[in-house]
Amino acid sequence: MVVLQLTKIGGFSWSSVEGEGVSVLTNAAETIRRTILPIKASVHIHGSEVASLDRKSDDAFEVRLDARLSSAEETSALGIRVGDFVAFDPRFERGPAGFIRSRHLDDKAGVAAILGAIHGMVKGGQAPAQRTTFLFSNYEDVGHGAGTGFPSDLDELLTVDMAAVGSGQQSDEFSVGVCVKDSGGPYHPEMRRRIVQLAEAADIPYSLDIYPYYRSDGEAYLVAGGGVKVGLLGPGVDASHAYERTHEESVIHAARLLAEYISQS
Repeated sequence: MVVLQLTKIGGFSWSSVEGEGVSVLTNAAETIRRTILPIKASVHIHGSEVASLDRKSDDAFEVRLDARLSSAEETSALGIRVGDFVAFDPRFERGPAGFIRSRHLDDKAGVAAILGAIHGMVKGGQAPAQRTTFLFSNYEDVGHGAGTGFPSDLDELLTVDMAAVGSGQQSDEFSVGVCVKDSGGPYHPEMRRRIVQLAEAADIPYSLDIYPYYRSDGEAYLVAGGGVKVGLLGPGVDASHAYERTHEESVIHAARLLAEYISQS
């Protein structure tokens, strides 16, 4: 049996993806299935060492390929190379109670809110109060995010990200979260006050919050030298960077608040 090692991208915990099905995206554009496992996974082989294994490092995990392989040469012949990306199974589910479970709701839920706002405005015949640019970035979790790509006459930036739900937080899965401050510093108080006023005027449930272990595309823009006001809002997401959950109400409230901002700002 041939196994492979991964190097981590982003801020997830290895223990949160233990046993997850994944797909290897090869240079040949083929998809090969496999599983992320600790290096000591079988209780019948390793006994109590399975429970005591330190799961913090990259070296503690490996990838089991679903292919009949016995050497590095056979693995290479299959098309697998150093640098191939590995995608976790999202395991998306939407239940009858309105809860949505999936990996990567940070920030797929935010994307859904943006698209929902656009759809709602078009359907309702609303137009932006000024020219509005929508930028979708894949790189926020590796540090550079939305550091570029904006029009030269940008006046202000509203970042859409998740609102982290958990112990000690005000955010929840049923309102739209408005971030006051994260690990990169405070967001612009004038924008925050305006977003809150829009939410209250439209009777949209919201939560003000601070996220101590969190950075956004807005921070990437500022670090890259951006000089306009930056605000942040988004749906509430539980168990961030693990098997995440939100509720459709939170996504809808985020979409409504975005539409209010776009049509009135």
